[in-house]
Amino acid sequence: KAPYAERMALDLRLPMIRLVDGTGGGGSVKFLEKMDRTYVPANPAMEIMDELLSTVPVMSAALGSVAGLGAARVVFSHFSVMPQKTAQLFVAGPPVVEAAFGRKVDKEELGGSEIHTSGFGTVDNEVGSEEEAFEQIRRFLSYMPNSVYEVPQVKDATDPPDRREEELIGIIPKNKRLPYSVRRLLALVLDEGSFFEMGAKHGRSVVTGLARLLGRPVGVMANDPKFYGGAITAHAADKMVRFIDMCDTFHLPVVHFVDNPGFMIGVEAEKQATIRFGARFIFAVYQATVPWCSIILRRVFGVAGAAHGNHSRLNLRYAWPSGDWGSIPIEGGVQAAYRRQIEAAEDPQALREEIERRLSKVTSPFRTAEMFGIEEIIDPRDTRPLLCEWIEAAYRLLPSELGLKKRGMRP
Repeated sequence: KAPYAERMALDLRLPMIRLVDGTGGGGSVKFLEKMDRTYVPANPAMEIMDELLSTVPVMSAALGSVAGLGAARVVFSHFSVMPQKTAQLFVAGPPVVEAAFGRKVDKEELGGSEIHTSGFGTVDNEVGSEEEAFEQIRRFLSYMPNSVYEVPQVKDATDPPDRREEELIGIIPKNKRLPYSVRRLLALVLDEGSFFEMGAKHGRSVVTGLARLLGRPVGVMANDPKFYGGAITAHAADKMVRFIDMCDTFHLPVVHFVDNPGFMIGVEAEKQATIRFGARFIFAVYQATVPWCSIILRRVFGVAGAAHGNHSRLNLRYAWPSGDWGSIPIEGGVQAAYRRQIEAAEDPQALREEIERRLSKVTSPFRTAEMFGIEEIIDPRDTRPLLCEWIEAAYRLLPSELGLKKRGMRP
């Protein structure tokens, strides 16, 4: 029945919802006695599930103890969710782990929702009950088209496009080291109550989710300065790749709210292969063909910052007056470039501060704008009106985007 349902969704171009409980694979070794033989494993309907990801929205919910192919079927999706306590997910369950490693673990310790919605984010969202899981599936589906051959679902606009929020003027602290609530900022700009976050507990220096502008669905990415200053970690880069691929597959325009100090640095960041995952993030940005708009809130530094959009296309972007950009932040750059002079000075701290003050005079974003290095610096209160203008233009372009992409969606 399961492969039949998958084939039905593919051929009828309808969204696929998987409610998974159990293994879904070869089952218990007790079957070997009944079959009187063993077999080389194969994943049933794998070719259909592969094609589904590139054609229709696929949603999965783990609703019990899910192992083996069942666990894989949860992950073979665009959006996945699991309730706390009542659902667990693992490659192999506690008895197999005990046999392999001699260690007893219970189901929750091995594969509970806390494990799988944090870290690398095996599952997107954690909820308190099955009812909440179903509600999140419904909400995710409300932003999606039935297939890649249709435009995303548009609702009647109820939030005025000319709404200008005074709070936006002071939401970015003058002290560049201080964080702010990027989720509050998104709430002030996007259609009221429309933001649906995906993956909140993993890759936390980046916020990703779906929202609406003038009732039109958009993909939203934003750096969160409350975690690693908004730097791109290996986990965050992996999260962004999957999200960008999904938006590109279903022709969802992307709004990128940028406050990116660069890739995460340090010993742990190097051990986690941050630049390897970061390279995939950069390629995902450049491979995407959907309409894209960047709102530069504050920092744009280094290789990671340069990937806020695809510079080879129309690199549509608006900067706030708090914009701060370059190859490397002044604070770290001064230490690297003037290290010998600073160490040789009678008062190293005073010299470093003096050099930083001298260089800060040329970092005004308006100097960059004078040379057309940034196209437009805007009043933060105008962000929503400008994005509402952009989304109308973006949706006029979408019919030419419809259909399968040249490369398939990856889980």
